This record gives sequence, C-alpha cells and structure tokens, in this order.
Amino acid sequence: MPVPKLIQACAEMGMAAVEGISRKYYPLVKQKGMAISLVDSHGFKVGPLDKADHKFVLDKLREAIDVAVRFGSPNVITFTGMRKKGISDKQAINNCIECWKKIIGYAEKKGVNLCLEHLNTRDSSHPMKGHPGYFGDDIELCIDMIKKVDSPRMKLLFDIYHVQIMHGDVIRRIRQYKDYIAHYHVAGVPGRGEPDDSQELNYRGIMKAVVETGFRGYVAQEFIPTWPDKLAALRYGVWVCDV
Repeated sequence: MPVPKLIQACAEMGMAAVEGISRKYYPLVKQKGMAISLVDSHGFKVGPLDKADHKFVLDKLREAIDVAVRFGSPNVITFTGMRKKGISDKQAINNCIECWKKIIGYAEKKGVNLCLEHLNTRDSSHPMKGHPGYFGDDIELCIDMIKKVDSPRMKLLFDIYHVQIMHGDVIRRIRQYKDYIAHYHVAGVPGRGEPDDSQELNYRGIMKAVVETGFRGYVAQEFIPTWPDKLAALRYGVWVCDV
C-alpha cells in the first residue's frame, strides 16, 4: 500500500515507531508522533567481510548514523555481507571486525547503536525468506564479533524468525544474549507470515521473555502478510506482541 497510508495506520494502531521505509517519509513519521526505530545503511549483500568494500560500507554507515541523529533514531543496521570466493572465514571475521572498529567511535560519539543482523541461509524459497550465501548466519559468530569490536554501541539485531530457522531455542538465547541485543524483528516461522497459530512460535511467550530481560527498545513487525486484509494482519501482530 502507499507508504503514507501505512504510516497513518501505524499511528492509529498506537505503534511507537516505523522502519524499513524510504527516508523521504521520515518527516511524516515524526509528524504523526512516532519515531524511526532503525535506519538502513549498506544492505546485506555488500558488507565488511571484503576489504575492497570497506570504503563503501563505512561511507554508508557514517551517512546512516548522521540520519539517525537528525531524526532521533537509536539504531543503524549493519550486516556482514555475502560470502566471497577466496575469502576464508577467518579473514572474513577479521575484516568485519576491522571495518566496524573504524566506525564505532563515530557511533559512540553520536550516541547511536550499530546493530548487526543475523540472517538465515537455509530458506531459498523466496528472496526475503532466507539469504543463502550470507556470512553472518551463525548467531554465536555474530556475538563473538560484536564482543571483539568491544564497544557498548556495537549490538545485535535479534531477528526471531532467522534465529529460529538457524538455531531454535529462542527464549534461552534471548536470555543469554540480552546484554548485546538492541533491537528485535518479528515474523512467523516457517513461512515468514503473520505471527499467528499457523506458525510454530509462541510469540506471546517470547515477548514476555523479552520484557523479563529488561529490554526497553523496539520490537519491529517484519512479516510478509498473507491475510487478505493487510492492516488486520499488522494489527494482529501488534496485539500478539503487546504483553
């Protein structure tokens, strides 16, 4: 649907924030009394695992941090990028950490979190249901890299959908990594549809566990609606996660 219509609907539902839209609509979001929960940056395909892409990644992250400051957003997303022939896992890890260390001081200065998103590589059925070839598909690896960047502004974007597909044991992992999580994404598993009872995750239980960790950030609806009434689907997702 047209983005302004979606923004208006989100405001009427009482949602606190919006993300995943063109930046040209950010002023409208603010006008409606909502926040920008997360600012996009360099995308998931080209990332810091290849040194040849570091300038591009750093330029995009710096620009995104500035946008986040302008609109009062707490978070900027980052990714590892897709695997490349000739780059070993060890070198990819080192390259990612080296790149993030170059920009994290700027994020600290501006008071913005860099949120590394873990993605699943198992689902090849749809371009937004899985990302075969993505390097950061192991959540333990992502946490390890975050720790090695060694900054309170380097965080994890815990996408519940992707974590369930790659690892499972969602609530235990939420509790285990609570000190590193700055943002959550929600979608039903396995289909990435509404978080309803046709899917395998109990989102009310998961959200209660999130609250119990003391989390005070944003939980974003990032599912692909299958219901005929798309706004009813979104309203349902908001209701499920309101615990």
